[in-house]
Amino acid sequence: MIKICLSFVVSLVITAVLLKVFIPVLRKVKLGQKILEIGPNWHKSKEGTPTMGGLFFITGIAVSVLIFGLPDAIRRGDYTVAVNLGFAVLTGAVGFIDDYVKLFKKQNKGLSPSQKMAFLIVTSGAYLWVMNAMGKIDTKISIPLTDLQIELGVFYYIIAILVMVYLINCANLTDGIDGLAGSISCIIMTMFFIFSLFFEKQDMGVFTAAVIGALLAFLYFNFYPAKVFMGDTGSLFLGSVTMLMGFWTNASILIFFIGLIYFIEGVSVILQVGYYKMTKKRLFKMAPIHHHFEMKGWSELKIVGVFSAVTVVCCAVAYVILYFNNI
Repeated sequence: MIKICLSFVVSLVITAVLLKVFIPVLRKVKLGQKILEIGPNWHKSKEGTPTMGGLFFITGIAVSVLIFGLPDAIRRGDYTVAVNLGFAVLTGAVGFIDDYVKLFKKQNKGLSPSQKMAFLIVTSGAYLWVMNAMGKIDTKISIPLTDLQIELGVFYYIIAILVMVYLINCANLTDGIDGLAGSISCIIMTMFFIFSLFFEKQDMGVFTAAVIGALLAFLYFNFYPAKVFMGDTGSLFLGSVTMLMGFWTNASILIFFIGLIYFIEGVSVILQVGYYKMTKKRLFKMAPIHHHFEMKGWSELKIVGVFSAVTVVCCAVAYVILYFNNI
């Protein structure tokens, strides 16, 4: 328990200090977000806000897990922590490359969709291969609250990669207003943290505590009006962390429910594009769906509050299911 507490505190302090020191530096060197013309016009006031803040909370998380989680796990011969941290950091690196391209070219496009997809497919496939090699996952999926298992064979990996890439991209789409993606992820990690305490999963406890601490520090600077954005570096990292928790708890099928807001954000974009191609009309005022509510007059704080409340309810229900699956 001491290591879990220290993981939380160290991650929070490192993230807070790095952000406090580097936000003025990022402003000075003009590494700020560019705002697309297709976004809400009032978002133009956010242009120039420092971005790539995700780099700093990833650093806080990585340091805490490396100090308080990894040594004990390795001594026990369990490399799950190392693989999970490695996958999350690699995914964040994809976002970092995307952010770097955006800032270097002074435009808001970054990597092409095909480039980003290729990176994410490779990292997701590598993660699944390593986890399978360690015996941490197999090709069966368990149906919650039942003893039923469905053997998918090779299709498991195809489906898993598609879901992983989709959710990671959905987390990226969710990062469109101040404090939203960070709040959703913090709630999800809190649910998994409580799960780790009740079922005495110390490695998971250290990991989730580090994520929660770092996100709380980041949200202090990211809540409306944001002083820093996480960028793709942070949003892709958070999407991967959410996904890997599903594998870590053997409840990957519940991720659809736990990350409901992420999935809705992604579906709203798909529906908007598809509907417009068929009818030349928009289904929503703007997509992703958080912008639809902005266009309807909701404040950013209200959207964050409502979406967070939905996530709390989803996580509470998911926790009950996880609890009965593991007792």
